[in-house]
Amino acid sequence: MSVFSKPVFEGTVIVDGNELFKGQGAAKQWAEQVGKELGVVVEPRKIGTGWALAGNLDGVETIWGIYGQRLKRLTMDSGNG
Repeated sequence: MSVFSKPVFEGTVIVDGNELFKGQGAAKQWAEQVGKELGVVVEPRKIGTGWALAGNLDGVETIWGIYGQRLKRLTMDSGNG
């Protein structure tokens, strides 16, 4: 089962219209799972009052948040925070 199809039950916060992880610990656990599945380094990143997942995928900095209790690639200014 792909980590991208697993439900995200952690508490979340909304930052700039994007749903993010509320805590660094939850984001770190999900970052490890995403990194393992994709074969890249993925780390939690503080954005506003929440935490997203950040990594370099195919040479492009990629940020993941949550949408509908699933991980989703976000299009946002990764310099926030």
